[in-house]
Amino acid sequence: MGIETVTVRPDDAEAVALIREYLGDVVARWWGRPAEAHEVDRAVREEPADELREPTGILVIARVDGAAAGMASLRFPSDGTAELTKVFARPSVRGRGVASALLDRLEAEARERGLREVRLETRSDLVEACRMYERRGYEPVAPFSDSPYCDRWYALQLAAAPER
Repeated sequence: MGIETVTVRPDDAEAVALIREYLGDVVARWWGRPAEAHEVDRAVREEPADELREPTGILVIARVDGAAAGMASLRFPSDGTAELTKVFARPSVRGRGVASALLDRLEAEARERGLREVRLETRSDLVEACRMYERRGYEPVAPFSDSPYCDRWYALQLAAAPER
C-alpha cells in the first residue's frame, strides 16, 4: 500500500468529498446515529474550509494506491502556532498509517515554517484520534477555544527543522 500526501485547495473535488465525509462522521458520533444530509450541510456551513489555503492554512489529502483516503489540515493563527484540524481517514483505511502519514507531512510543514507548536482541539468520543495524538507526543493543555463541541485540547512542541 503506497500512501501519497498532496496539498489541495479546499474547493478541490476530492477535498469537498472528504470534508463532507469527515463532518458526517463527526456528526454521527456526536448524535450516536448516522448523520442526515441536512445535518452535514449545516456542519459544512458552520465550519467553512475556505481558510485552509495559503496564507491562512493548508489542506493535505492522502491517496492510497491513487484513491483519496483521508485528509488533514493546518490553520495558521496569528499567534505563531499551527492548529491541526479536520484529521480524517476513511474507515476502509483506518489503522493502516494514513492519518500518521498526514500528520508527518503537516508537522514537517509547521517545522519548515519555523513554528514551534502544533495544537488541536478534539472530543473524547473520538477515541482513536485521541490515542493517536497521545502516541505521537501531543500533551493535554488548557483549553484555548470555547467550542461547545470540544472537551480535549492537545499541543505538540516541535523541534527546529534540520538545516539544509
